[in-house]
Amino acid sequence: MSALFNFHSFLTVVLLVICTCTYIKIQFPAILEHRTGFRGFFWKAARIGERLSPWVAAGCFAMGISILVF
Repeated sequence: MSALFNFHSFLTVVLLVICTCTYIKIQFPAILEHRTGFRGFFWKAARIGERLSPWVAAGCFAMGISILVF
């Protein structure tokens, strides 16, 4: 089943995009410098990861546990 039709998979993809964009912005800030267009989506995901870091980390931890258990 694709991530579009399964909420659990969709949530996993969203959390991974947020974490990956935040990591890329910290390591290579010039890549996510543009705030408009296609890269703007990834810039916004990185901004969410920076500002809501404890909540994103808790979400990643909870998602990891749920993948292992279920």
